[in-house]
Amino acid sequence: MSTHRTYLDHNATAPLRPQAAEAFARALQAGGNASSVHVEGRAARARIEHARDQVAALVKAPAAGVVFTSGGTEANNLAIAGCIAGEGVARLLVSSIEHPSVLEPSRAAGVPVREIAVTAQGVIDFDDLAVALAETDDRALLSVMLANNETGAVQPIAEIVRMAREYDVVVHADAVQAAAKIDVDFDALGVNLLSLSSHKLGGPQGAGALLTREGVKLRAQMHGGGQETRRRAGTENVAAIVGFGAAAEAAADSTGNGSIVGLRDDMEKAIAIRLPDARILCADGPRLPNTTCLMVPRVQAEYLLIALDLEGFAVSSGSACSSGKVARSHVLSAMGIADELSDCAIRISIGWDTSEQELERFVAALAACCERKKSAVAEAAA
Repeated sequence: MSTHRTYLDHNATAPLRPQAAEAFARALQAGGNASSVHVEGRAARARIEHARDQVAALVKAPAAGVVFTSGGTEANNLAIAGCIAGEGVARLLVSSIEHPSVLEPSRAAGVPVREIAVTAQGVIDFDDLAVALAETDDRALLSVMLANNETGAVQPIAEIVRMAREYDVVVHADAVQAAAKIDVDFDALGVNLLSLSSHKLGGPQGAGALLTREGVKLRAQMHGGGQETRRRAGTENVAAIVGFGAAAEAAADSTGNGSIVGLRDDMEKAIAIRLPDARILCADGPRLPNTTCLMVPRVQAEYLLIALDLEGFAVSSGSACSSGKVARSHVLSAMGIADELSDCAIRISIGWDTSEQELERFVAALAACCERKKSAVAEAAA
């Protein structure tokens, strides 16, 4: 078992950025309740409002529309339940590849739910979307993720919004995986609601945000206090919010993702040479610059995750919100991937701290693991 570790699972949780760690530690030590009127309380409030400005700036949105939450899951739940109660939404339209934090609250919301199909490239099927919109007589909410956490496929949200506007449909985009990886412009996208998460972009766990466009009626789902302009009750997690803001600013100030794209593409080329039968999903369309969803036929994901972990490489299979289980992906099923291939899918997601040397070692380890597995299968069949 290797003692040297290489972390290639940024889509699950990105490593904490130094700027975020420093800001988090300072805020944690300073303490203070942002609802208090004394000096310490006002200082905590000022730190939260500064973080609100930083998070809003990352996605070019008005700071007044930022509602801090405990993470992306709560932001998605608030978008759905808050619009049902506030906007009088009576029908939900969701893409079939959404994160469970959208699919599960939608199915539990008590209103009709229509799942929209996607193409083999993991992009929304516009023909099916047009049918679903035309079928909608009641006030509806459409939720489509900006970028998929498993495949990296990026959705044409601005075009989806233009279609939805013809039917006065409220549009929510889960941008948890997209923010800090691609340019996210709240105004240009045109969505009414946008979800973010701190730990996906190098901030601490325990903070997220729902960005709301002016005029959207969002009813709080947590009651008790008047925090977040009565849109989300509860004493704010000041240190996590401050770290979130610092990570957002650091991500916005970075030189871009060109180097990450280069690292990913070089890795994929090396994989194609070492493993000619490997298949990379969504490689022919818009995709997150850091994400590779890889399938090697006859080499199951469960085996690869364990074998690569023993070699010192952290990768994943599907969503990290599944209690550590290696389960068949609903995303790949929606894309029409056969079960025997879907069972072989692993996700490599790199980030700001990934090096070329690490990926070279990873490709060598991946090839060795696959070759051992194929040899064992061949011997067993002989």
